Amino acid sequence: MKGRLLGIVIIASAAITGIGVWYLQVHAYYHEVADSEIWLTSAVTGQPERIEAKSVGAIDAESSPLRYRACFETPHSLSMLLETYVVYDEAVPLNAPGWFECFDATAVGVALENGHAVAFLGQAGIREGVN
Repeated sequence: MKGRLLGIVIIASAAITGIGVWYLQVHAYYHEVADSEIWLTSAVTGQPERIEAKSVGAIDAESSPLRYRACFETPHSLSMLLETYVVYDEAVPLNAPGWFECFDATAVGVALENGHAVAFLGQAGIREGVN
């Protein structure tokens, strides 16, 4: 009987720990950002400039600058954006939590590789190694 009880305690502890770790990674640190502004780096000045954006959905986390994700629409044409802002060829989309449905890192990565999407530099050097 003691062995069975010990086994139940171990399994229950492992399950609770697993659920806790999952929650911390997927939900606890993220928060939705209201009134998020979208910035792109000017090709002329090299400084970030706020661009017009609507239908902005954004999440962020204080724990890492890599956790910011946003989806938005802009009335600017692609040709205008290409002439005005810095194209970022080294973009690597990072996964967002599954509940943030507007952002699909895999689809964005494939579109970038196939030339069906263009990445622009938001702001260089937010933190070391983060653009």
